[in-house]
Amino acid sequence: MAAEPGEPVWPPVARFFCTVARGLEPFLMREVRARLEATEVEYILGKVFFTTCADLNMLKKLKSAERLFLLIKKQFPFNVSSVSKGKIFSEIQRLINDEPESWLNVISIWKNLLELDAKKEKLSERDANPLKRKMGKDDTILGKKLKTEQMQETQETRECQLEKQREEETLEQGDFFTKREEFQEALQNDVAEAVDTHNQNDLTFRVSCRCSGTIAKTLTAQEIGKVIGIALMKQFGWKADLRNPNLEIFIHLNNIYSVVGIPVFRVPLASRAYIRTAGLRSTIAWAMASVAEIKAGTVVLDPMCGLGTILLEAAKEWPNCHCLQEVSILLFLTFHSGKSLS
Repeated sequence: MAAEPGEPVWPPVARFFCTVARGLEPFLMREVRARLEATEVEYILGKVFFTTCADLNMLKKLKSAERLFLLIKKQFPFNVSSVSKGKIFSEIQRLINDEPESWLNVISIWKNLLELDAKKEKLSERDANPLKRKMGKDDTILGKKLKTEQMQETQETRECQLEKQREEETLEQGDFFTKREEFQEALQNDVAEAVDTHNQNDLTFRVSCRCSGTIAKTLTAQEIGKVIGIALMKQFGWKADLRNPNLEIFIHLNNIYSVVGIPVFRVPLASRAYIRTAGLRSTIAWAMASVAEIKAGTVVLDPMCGLGTILLEAAKEWPNCHCLQEVSILLFLTFHSGKSLS
């Protein structure tokens, strides 16, 4: 079926990258291939790049990643040796000015992902309450019926009053409708212009910059962020908002690469809603549990469980296994009690 005009095209094949704890890159590479059927998977220290058409619900399931970004640009590092600051600033601005269409394409994918995710959430909420929808529909029909009966009772009285009023308003009616049509036409034009302007300039943004290596000795992250921000405002007409922006631009510059991307989620993937107490890092706990090759029906026991982060990750990832946190804590206490007595 062809997409209707204005409807986002699905699935949007996009290039992503994730930040990851050092040493967990192989875990994340295997995970994106298995969960997302990702292609063109590659990594550099602390980051994994991949291409996929997965939706946000699937992307949220990544367990070994810290943060997820849509990739705008990845290139070789800037040469800052024996070059003036003005030259470096000019080179940095070329990240935006050389290929503005690549920025607009990624922004379009980002918007489509968010819109489609919102539509799916609305559909799931509606499907989750069929009885409520049916009752609401019955109530609506009953209300309409009562309203119709009331309208019929007063219809004759209204007709008499309207007949009298029509005779008095005949002369004024023509002018009134003419003015109303002119007003509606002007209003529609204003709305159309406002929508066009809103679509072009509605984005607010801020720049988050990380620098390391040689470039960090020459320029500060604040200087680079300011240069990028000015270039974005001039190129696209966006407005800077450091407190509550619609969009965040992430830039990482070092001696190995220059990477620009957009965070897909405000909250890092490593922040788990089911982990309320800080303990072992959730990504590391998941990786340790995955090494155990847990199968359905397996009993998972962690005698030194501490806050039980590994058991929580195992229980969420493999719900058919048995994670005995109470037994693990009991063994932990017994072990330490016996050790202290001896």
